[in-house]
Formats: sequence, structure tokens, C-alpha cells
Amino acid sequence: MTTFDFQKGEFILIDKPYQATSFDMVKRVKYHAKRISGIKGIKVGHAGTLDPLATGLLIICTGKMTKEIDSFQAQEKEYTGTFYLGATTPSFDLEKEVDQWFDISAITEEQIQGVKNLFIGEIEQTPPIFSAVKIDGKRAYDYARNDEEVHIKAKKIHIYDFELLRISLPEIDFRIRCSKGTYIRSLARDFGLALNSGAHLIALRRTKIGNFKVEDAFTLDQFKELAEKL
Repeated sequence: MTTFDFQKGEFILIDKPYQATSFDMVKRVKYHAKRISGIKGIKVGHAGTLDPLATGLLIICTGKMTKEIDSFQAQEKEYTGTFYLGATTPSFDLEKEVDQWFDISAITEEQIQGVKNLFIGEIEQTPPIFSAVKIDGKRAYDYARNDEEVHIKAKKIHIYDFELLRISLPEIDFRIRCSKGTYIRSLARDFGLALNSGAHLIALRRTKIGNFKVEDAFTLDQFKELAEKL
């Protein structure tokens, strides 16, 4: 039977469900860690936020293993998902309603494949305003939700692999392997702009962090069931 030593330190692979926050997952693991160990003050944290509307691999660290969070965060990430071409939203995903529509009838698959190649390698990317990026000590999404204008600086990221798995307009399925700090929502926006159109993200799943795979992760129900047996 699997056992956990939460105080000494564990890293737990969780398959985060849709609409749950990364902090929700930390709270769930912390609850079980406290119940199993009987220790109230166990440190618990996650190694890289997933948006609520994304699913997939989240690494939860406990105890002394929380010191390794930065090293987990620095590793390459792999995602699969879907862009919706021809419409934009303020959040670049489904959190907000569509604010602009575009005619995509003249866009060809050849053009789409060509634009994809523009995003492979080192590129500059501006994070979404609806994000946890800190600006003057305040989260960007706090400015956005108060309708305050704010400038977010572009930063360099690296796209190692970018594969288009299905093109059935307006939807484009993809697989991406990228560096730390990459916002797939921003990539959706920039992909649309490169086609003289617009796009937003309608599905996202993190499948890998370094050598860790989502196939090896616990669902929340699986972790709960295992924890209750200990």
C-alpha cells in the first residue's frame, strides 16, 4: 500500500479537474496530510499554477519537499488544447464572453500551418491581463477586474514543439512543449493576430512537467480514497 510521510516531504501528482483552482488542490492535500499525520503545521504548496478552466498535471509538494518547488516550476511543460479561431475574449479564454468576431472564411490550412512555425523557438510574449502576474505588488487580474488599464511587459519564452493535431475551423487542436512562464492563452491571442484575425483558448490540459506525466497522477477522488485508507 502507498504510504505518505507528509512532514518529511512528498511530491504528489494530481490531475486537476475543470473549474477547480490550484489552491483548491493544495487545500485538499493539506486537509488529508493534517488528518493522516496528526500534525497541523505541515507546509503544502504547488509547483506551477493551472488556470481554473484548465485540467491536468499539478505537482503538490509537502513538508521539506516544498524547497524543491522552484526546480519543478523551472522544468519544461507540455499541453494539449484547442484554439477557437475567429473570435476574441478579454481573458483570451472562456472566462469572459466574446467581445469581437472575425470572418475566417478566407483562411486556409496552409496559412495556419505557416503561422504555427512563427511561434517555434524563442519568442517574446505578453502575459494576459487576467493573470497572476504581479505589477507594483498587485496581481494583474485585480487591475483587470476593476477595469483599470495597466501595462504588462513582454518576456522571452521558448516553444520547443508546436504541433497542430486537428484543423476543423473554427477549432484548432494542438500539442505544445514549452518553457516555464508560457501562457497558452496569450499564444491563442497571438496566433489569431498572426492570421489577421482573432482567437481564444477553449480547452487546455497540462500533460507533462519535465518527466512527470498526467497518466501517473491521482485524480482527486483517487487521492481521497487512498488517503482515507491510511
